[in-house]
Amino acid sequence: MQFALFYEIPVARPWSRLSEQRAFQNTLEQAVAGEAAGFHSVWTVEHHFLEEYSHCSNPEVLYGAIAARTERLRIGYGVRLGPKPYNHPVRSAESAAVLDLISNGRVEFGTGRSSTRTEMEGFGVHPNETREMWREAVEHIVDCWTQEVTEFRGKHWQLPPRRVQPKPLQEPHPPVWGATGSPDGHRMMGELGLGLLSFSVGTPPEELKERIDLYRAGLAACRKPLGASVNDRAACFTMVNCAETQQASYDVARESFAWYAKTSAELVASVPLWLEELRAEADGTYDYLAAAREAVDQRLHELASLDALLAMNAVIAGDPDEVIERCKAYEATGADLLLCLVNPYKVPHEAVLKTIDLMGRYVLPEFETSSS
Repeated sequence: MQFALFYEIPVARPWSRLSEQRAFQNTLEQAVAGEAAGFHSVWTVEHHFLEEYSHCSNPEVLYGAIAARTERLRIGYGVRLGPKPYNHPVRSAESAAVLDLISNGRVEFGTGRSSTRTEMEGFGVHPNETREMWREAVEHIVDCWTQEVTEFRGKHWQLPPRRVQPKPLQEPHPPVWGATGSPDGHRMMGELGLGLLSFSVGTPPEELKERIDLYRAGLAACRKPLGASVNDRAACFTMVNCAETQQASYDVARESFAWYAKTSAELVASVPLWLEELRAEADGTYDYLAAAREAVDQRLHELASLDALLAMNAVIAGDPDEVIERCKAYEATGADLLLCLVNPYKVPHEAVLKTIDLMGRYVLPEFETSSS
């Protein structure tokens, strides 16, 4: 199992004029430290309007800055939103191709469809259309990369014959990944031949293993991949903090880990409620969020303390020895890559750098596959 840094880029209140600048400058410094420590890659989200939770709305600009400061660290879209009008497929293809060229072929292209009312409603996206728009967008993006002249007449996008340029450096194209939080979505990503980005907060490794097994079963059934090649890697996600002592780590993580888990539940629980307000017959692709809706309705999400999350091993914190043991449970899921959210909410910059340093010195060397 390899390790990646993962970022929402939160900006906790109270804000000053320089709060957002510091958040992005800190992320750049942490990415450089991550390469030195031996992390495989750095990934960020694309989110919009999510105050405090994530201010990372235009990540490809950030990726260019990371590419200029690093040499080996791979750079992951975690994810590029596919539905209309978030991003046009041509613009997505161009963005990733330029980044692949300037980074000398280090792009990992994660794709997704969005899972909050705040964002979908803000862009006028109907939730029932997001999956089909995402899938069509991925097909068009791959065509833009691999065809000398591209033409498409889809349901949501049309393009007369054009050469979409530039083309990416990696052949046949950068690895394509698909994000999901639902069991059926895990199998679907395998059937489509996409790398798996398994995104769920507070999910214990035992449940992650079941989902990754579904993904592997989907891969075995893949007959017509969305990409020009199959990406058979699985990534899972969790919050991570490492300090010199267990108590120091727990003290740093306590407030921020709990806040992130609670806020994530509230954000995704908004979608089922919104569908009820729209009086729309749901297409079923967001049914997996019903559990979050029920938990929020009953205020159960407020029980998501650090102690409860640690008891499930649904987060990783502690001294290096404890972090190694907790990471082994994630390795046992069959995941190829662990996406480490190292700065949820208000974890201090210095504590993130400490996590990166300690993991590079003690944790990453314990795992079979080198993260360099």
